[in-house]
Amino acid sequence: MGRRGHLGENGREVLTRLAFHVATPALLFTTLAQAELSAVLSSRLLVTALSTAVAAGAFVAVAVVRRWDVGRTTIGALCSSYVNAGNLGIPIAVYVLGDASLVAPVLLFQLIVVTPIALTVLDLAGAGAGTGAGAGTGTEAGPRKKLSFGQRLITPLRNPVAASSLCGVAVAATGWTVPGPVLDPLILIGNMSVPAVLLAFGISLHGSALPGRGPDRHSVLLSAALKSAGQPLVAWMLGAWAFGLHGAALLNVVVTSALPAAQNLYTYASRYKVAERLARESILLSTLLSIPALVAVAALLG
Repeated sequence: MGRRGHLGENGREVLTRLAFHVATPALLFTTLAQAELSAVLSSRLLVTALSTAVAAGAFVAVAVVRRWDVGRTTIGALCSSYVNAGNLGIPIAVYVLGDASLVAPVLLFQLIVVTPIALTVLDLAGAGAGTGAGAGTGTEAGPRKKLSFGQRLITPLRNPVAASSLCGVAVAATGWTVPGPVLDPLILIGNMSVPAVLLAFGISLHGSALPGRGPDRHSVLLSAALKSAGQPLVAWMLGAWAFGLHGAALLNVVVTSALPAAQNLYTYASRYKVAERLARESILLSTLLSIPALVAVAALLG
């Protein structure tokens, strides 16, 4: 699609906007509104949360030393710790772990906790750098301005991805069943999310250099190494030593931690116009590295 130019010069941007503002919010709402939130509360989720924090924190620590900007640091931290629990996690959970529901806790954790925090950071950093609310809401960029405490507090509610996640959690928490005539169109729209993200990501690869060779090579290699080796290693250490997990439970947390970075991270980078090359190359490289990583994990712990 990128080589032929079938979608025109702005095709990738249109797909990104469609995914960010329409399809992904619909997908997150319908997923969370029908989810069992009790599945989140488990020791395995705690291992996942801690390994996510360690991997992201390691990238942030290096970024502070290297004085990388907030946008690059945020996207890099996500690429170091945010796993592809949907597109790859579900089929791998079926074939390797034998149960698709095992990825539900990490999926919900990322949607409920990680995504709103990361996008809020990007929103606030974008507004402070002079991009205004346009970075997260689609409005035109404005001059530099200082946000009040109240504006900072409601920043997550102004972001369509974060807001839809919170709305889905609220529906699930109340136990309300969304009527079919309302839910079905949202499911239909949400089904556009993954194809739109993958198409936009694939188009962005046209004409790109091999990953890890450009000006962002240090941050790309760091995030890919943390995602493919660092996070699963931390998950294994925490699971086996700190929480006493073994057998299938330990295999579950290590396999989910070894999943590559999620493609929707490129959507966030592209939408906010920060670290797009870092996101693209890190996702591609971690996806390639995940194949030997998952095989090794399954061989050692399976």
